[in-house]
Amino acid sequence: MVIKADKNKARVKRHFRVRNKICGTSECPRLDVFRSNKNIYAQVIDDVKGVTLAAASTLDKEIAGNGGNKEAAYKVGELIAQRAAKAGIAEVVFDRGGYIFHGRVKELAEGARKGGLKF
Repeated sequence: MVIKADKNKARVKRHFRVRNKICGTSECPRLDVFRSNKNIYAQVIDDVKGVTLAAASTLDKEIAGNGGNKEAAYKVGELIAQRAAKAGIAEVVFDRGGYIFHGRVKELAEGARKGGLKF
């Protein structure tokens, strides 16, 4: 019998390793990324208070079209930067969520940097 590795289980283990080193504060909150097959989500989180300060995803009305491609991820990055700036946030720490910094996750980060977030 062939035992197949569970990719999501491995991703969750990587995410826990990253989360042991990264913590978002009110001065420098955490930009968290979640990627599914159809959509991508981003949140700016203050871990000390346990609140979400800003959020954006491909399900928002500002982003039309396919949510599972790099162009949509770039738009989500720009949108999260805009919403974070409206909340008074200029600098964040990037949490890739256990995903490889490649493809849609990288495009979201580039869009957020272009939008004005520093990390």
